[in-house]
Amino acid sequence: MRNKVEAATTVDARKTALGKLEALKLASEVTEIYVSKGTKVVHLDLKKDCPDPDKLAALLLGPTGNLRAPTIKRGTTLIVGFDESTYGALFGSNVRASR
Repeated sequence: MRNKVEAATTVDARKTALGKLEALKLASEVTEIYVSKGTKVVHLDLKKDCPDPDKLAALLLGPTGNLRAPTIKRGTTLIVGFDESTYGALFGSNVRASR
């Protein structure tokens, strides 16, 4: 699936590391989180679920202790990691992401 998506802001994770505090701050700004780890996708509805900060950080951070890449914040949704079907469901076939 190929879609045209534009990023309003891009951060190079190799040059700018976002640790636990920054990841949790980012999570506090959204109401929904999708995390792809391997073949599994975890969906959190933060209006209903209130995960423990350490458990939330474990989902968002990679083995280096930094926010996993790619990470996309679109409106009130945070998408961490890559899963083609999740991207397709959230971005559709003709979506241009912008803020």
